Amino acid sequence: MNKILLLLLLSLSAYAQKPQNRFEKEILAYEKLDSIAMPAKGMKLFIGSSSFRLWKNFDVDTKGSNSFNRGFGGSTLKEALYYFDRMVAKYQPSWVFVYEGDNDLTMGTSSEEIAAQFEEFSARLAKQVPKAKLVFVSARPSLAREAMKAKQQDLNQRIAAISTKKKGHFVIDMHSPLYNLDGSLMQDIFVADRLHLNEKGYVIFAKQIQNFIQQHAQ
Repeated sequence: MNKILLLLLLSLSAYAQKPQNRFEKEILAYEKLDSIAMPAKGMKLFIGSSSFRLWKNFDVDTKGSNSFNRGFGGSTLKEALYYFDRMVAKYQPSWVFVYEGDNDLTMGTSSEEIAAQFEEFSARLAKQVPKAKLVFVSARPSLAREAMKAKQQDLNQRIAAISTKKKGHFVIDMHSPLYNLDGSLMQDIFVADRLHLNEKGYVIFAKQIQNFIQQHAQ
């Protein structure tokens, strides 16, 4: 049993120590795209992990909202900070929508540390893009990570507490909409890996963001 536990801990440690530039190829691809057609200043930037990256209908779902997507890999907030200058500041957006935290928790980062990284992200945005507003899209549940529900809720509460104290900061609840009225997690909104959303799941995901934009970011 001790040997199995040790192997598990070593595996998690190796996962947590992955280089921050592991998605460099994706960032370079975005930079190549920017060299062809650079997004205009003042747009709404979506940056985050695979929940944004795999949003196939993003352009349709955000049509008319002056938005563009820079989701990359299965990224973490630490990696979003690492690429901040190249993937946030250079665009000078009016709004920044961030989806990070889910993978961070899986990699063993505590909710306290992620919240501190969010504070750093906020501070850098205030300094480098002072007029931009920041929207945290809360960590969502999945069948594959259902055991992490309490940690996700703790993280979401910490970010919400930070955001309520800061002007121009908002949180979109992406956690509770994925549960049935009886409190059970919806079963038919995920692809085969039980982690990522399918088309039905993205209808809910997109609706939450559309509603926010209509109410706050027109």
